[in-house]
This record gives sequence, C-alpha cells and structure tokens, in this order.
Amino acid sequence: MVAMKIFGLALEEKGQAPIILLQDEESNRVLPIWIGAAEAMSISMALNDVPFPRPMTHDLLVNTIKLLGGRLDSVEITEISEGTFYAELVVNSGENELRVDCRPSDGVALAVRVDAEIRVSDQVLDAAGMPMENLGDKVVHHSDSNRWKDLLEGLDEDETKYKM
Repeated sequence: MVAMKIFGLALEEKGQAPIILLQDEESNRVLPIWIGAAEAMSISMALNDVPFPRPMTHDLLVNTIKLLGGRLDSVEITEISEGTFYAELVVNSGENELRVDCRPSDGVALAVRVDAEIRVSDQVLDAAGMPMENLGDKVVHHSDSNRWKDLLEGLDEDETKYKM
C-alpha cells in the first residue's frame, strides 16, 4: 500500500464530473478518481473546516464509529475493475481491526474529517496512476481548496457521470 495525499480537484472537460486527485509524494504520481458532486462537496467542506449546524452524512458516520468505540485508521483503495475503484475503511475497535467496504469518495470524505491515512494498493496505482506532469492546468490544488466550493456549486448532480 502506498500512502497518498489529496492533491486537488479537477473537472472532466466533457461531462464536468468532479475528479479527486490523490498524490504519491514519493514517486510524484497521481491517481485520478471520478466522484460524485455531493462527495466532492463533502470533501471540500471538510478540508475548509466549514461548520454545519447539524451533522452531515459523513460526519454522522464518523460520530457513529467513535460512539461504538472505534477509530478510523485509514482508507485503502484496494482494487480497480472495469473502471470502478473499490475501497475499504480500516477501523480499529479495541483489539479488532474491522474492514468495511466503501466507495473511495466516501472513504476519503471520512478520512479528511479524522486525519486518517489514505492508502492505495500498488496494483491500483500501477493500473490507473499517472505522472504529475500529465495533469495540465485544470486542477484546483488542495492549497486553493476554497475555489472547490465555487466549482462544485455550479454542478448539477444529475448531469454528472462518475464511477465510485
């Protein structure tokens, strides 16, 4: 497994679907994953520490894991099959390690809330990763994450296509 960081967000040119870009800082490769507009907004809100008066869905799951005595240790993107990424939440519950199947976008949305590690299998990174130089200039970098909200608010979730 390779530790990854959120590098930024891009929009698919044709369908305007959000793409989250995870970066392997050691090899300077990125992994683009098409995600839904709602998940992209959730990740953006967590990165920007935007408070909500009531828990949003990803906050609810984080709170539930904590109340049940667990801790989200990491999110692992384990597989890619026919263009669809698969991931697992790795939850520590006392002496037990629990693995919960999830969409990568939901896993990342949880990870940013609790500062959990995001990991990608070597096979997934070899199959779907790309050199950083191939990104072009249509990326909103993590350090400029306030722009994410503006980009995402203009999307119609019914008009986007994505694989989770």
